[in-house]
Parts: sequence; C-alpha cells; structure tokens
Amino acid sequence: MKHLLTLIFVFVTAYSWSQKKELKQAQKLFKSAKISEAKASLETNKTLLEGAELKYFSAYNLLLSQISLAEKEYQASYDFLQLASKDPALKTKVKDQNDLLAAEVVQTAIDQSENKEFLASANNLYLGYQCDKEANIDYLYYAASNAVNAPDYDLALQFYIQLKDLKYSGIQTQYFVTEVENNTEREISESEYNIFQKSTEYKDFRTEDSESRFPEIVKNIALIYNKLGQKENAIKAVKEARSENPGDLGLILTEANIYIELGEKEKFKELMGEAVAQDPTNANLYFNLGVVNNDLGDKESSRTYYEKAIELDPSMESAYLNLVALILEDESSIVEEMNSLGNSRADNARYDVLKVKRESVYLECVPVLKKLISINYSNLEAIRTLKNIYGTIGDNEGFMEMKKLLE
Repeated sequence: MKHLLTLIFVFVTAYSWSQKKELKQAQKLFKSAKISEAKASLETNKTLLEGAELKYFSAYNLLLSQISLAEKEYQASYDFLQLASKDPALKTKVKDQNDLLAAEVVQTAIDQSENKEFLASANNLYLGYQCDKEANIDYLYYAASNAVNAPDYDLALQFYIQLKDLKYSGIQTQYFVTEVENNTEREISESEYNIFQKSTEYKDFRTEDSESRFPEIVKNIALIYNKLGQKENAIKAVKEARSENPGDLGLILTEANIYIELGEKEKFKELMGEAVAQDPTNANLYFNLGVVNNDLGDKESSRTYYEKAIELDPSMESAYLNLVALILEDESSIVEEMNSLGNSRADNARYDVLKVKRESVYLECVPVLKKLISINYSNLEAIRTLKNIYGTIGDNEGFMEMKKLLE
C-alpha cells in the first residue's frame, strides 16, 4: 500500500510539473510575440491544461484571452477571461487584461461606426459594456443606437430594455467658462475647469447637468415596438415609464410623440396640453399644438397657439410661416367662389365683395411677413410670399422692394 501511495504521489507530481512546463513554454512564446506558436502549443496540450488544477487552468485561460485579444477575437478573449477570473490570485492580471480588452474593443467599435459597420460596432460596444457594467454603461446606450442604425431592431430593443430596467439616465455634469478677452462662453472638461479657475483669462465659471436620456430610451422602445407591429407594447412601454414619473416633462413629450407617430392626434393634443401646463413658457410646445390643432381642423385654436409661440419666441421663423399659411387657407375658398361667378349685376357685386375680402386676407399676412423678414433677411420663402402678395394687391413699391431683396 505504501508503494502504491508513493507511485500516485510521483504520478501527480509529474503530471503537475508537466502542466506547469507546457504553460510556461506557451507564455514564453507569447511574450516573444510568437502568437501563433503560443496558440499552437496550447492547442497541442489542450487536454493536459484543461484538466489542470485551478492555478494552472486559470493561467491557461488568461493566456488564451491574451492570444485572442492579439488576434482581435474579442468575444473569445472575454469568454476566456471569465474562466481565468476564477482564481483570486490572478485578480490583478485579470483586471489589467480586462481593461486592455475594453479599450481595444471600444476603439474598434468607434472605427466600425465611422465606417458605417453599425451591427459589428453595436456588438463590440455591448462587449465593452460587459467588461465593466458599472463604469461602461454609456457603451450600452451607444450599442443600442448603432443597432438601430444597422438596422437590427430586435437587438436594439434588447439593449434599450436593459437600459430602461437599469433606469439609465446618462446625466453628466457639463463645465462652462467665459473667455475674458472675447466674452465668449465655451464648454470644457472637468480638469480644464479646475485649472482655469486659477487663471485671470476666464470668468463666470458654471456647471449644469446634461439632459436625461431616459425619455429618449422609452420613446425608442415604443417606436421600435410600433415598427415591429406591436402597437400595444409601444403604448404600454411609455405608460409604465410615466407611472413612475407622472410629472416628468420629458416623458409627457415622449408619450405625445408616440401618439403622433401612431396617428392619434387627439391624444397628442391632450398630452401637449399637459406639457404646456408643466412648462407654460416653452414656445415649441405652443408651436406643436398649433400644428396638431390645424391638422384636426381647429383653425382658431391653431392660430392662437402660433401667436403664443411668436410671443414667447419672436425669432421662431417656423411659427410666422405657419401662421401665414393658416391665414392664406381662406384664400382658396374665396378664389374658388370668384371663379364660379357669372357676369350678372348680382355676380359682379358679389365679385367686388370677394375681391375686398381676398385683399384683407393678404393684408393680414403683410405685418407677419415683414416682421419675419426683419428677423431674417435671408428667408426666401417669406420674401417671395410677400412679393407675390404685393403684386396681387397692386402695391408696386412693396413689390419692387421685395424683388430687390431677392436679387
């Protein structure tokens, strides 16, 4: 029995020594940049090393991870690294390898995105996220965006749902300074912000948080569901998010936009009313209400909302143009009736009434267009429209002024 135990000990020792020897040889080849030789050595001794005790097994997988990274086999590198991490003694080496993998796979993903290889980029960004799910969560967001660009909507939906479940907002602190010399504000990095505070060349230091990406994520989930023909899931996704934050303006607007995408304009109108109650000085909200009320046939309300948008933001060119278009909608019915009249005395009298009515419609547009042109002398649409109005009503001086401005 004693001899048997001795033989077993000798065999185990020799086996362990053999594992160590082959592993050392492969590591030496790798360090000498003989990647293919190191890989071949490990493949030859695969059975021996896969059955090794933990310290050799983990070191074997760490080396496989390093070889895979060198060959740009990123997923394989990650998978081998997970096996290597089972040995606590390799914690530092595993972390260093993980950091190298994350840096390289993300850089590759950026290059692929620039080359419009969106699906490959999305998958690599997701792998970068997996390398450190807490520090690299932004990569999951960008992976979802690239999956949409691919387009692979099922994959994008998978990523966006993960972001929603994590309640990812992506909010970051932004740093701003104003240059004393030209009084121009610009955004800078946190380190620059700290350094510049010691300089007399900058003033008005301030910080602010970026907008939350969460409403956008919920909106994209709903839009993808809708694109996949799952309208009920689209609405459900938004309602779930809003149930947690019913007063969140971003989510109110997201739900409103979903309904407009689904063609449900009445629901959109209702939600935009909620949004206005939350943010009564937001000109864009009133503009959008003007658009949807016009689509729904409520011209009076539409005009009120366009005028309110202009009041809040006098530089909103689209509001002026839409208001003019709304006013001019009355012209077509007037012209149609004028063309239908005959030559009787009654018809001629009616024609004169309609002519005055038509001119009053044009004259109503004149101050709106003049205001818009004073804001932007390059707005060709406004200039052409006013030129045509002047020509129709016989204002030769105004016509020539607009013609000159066009030229």
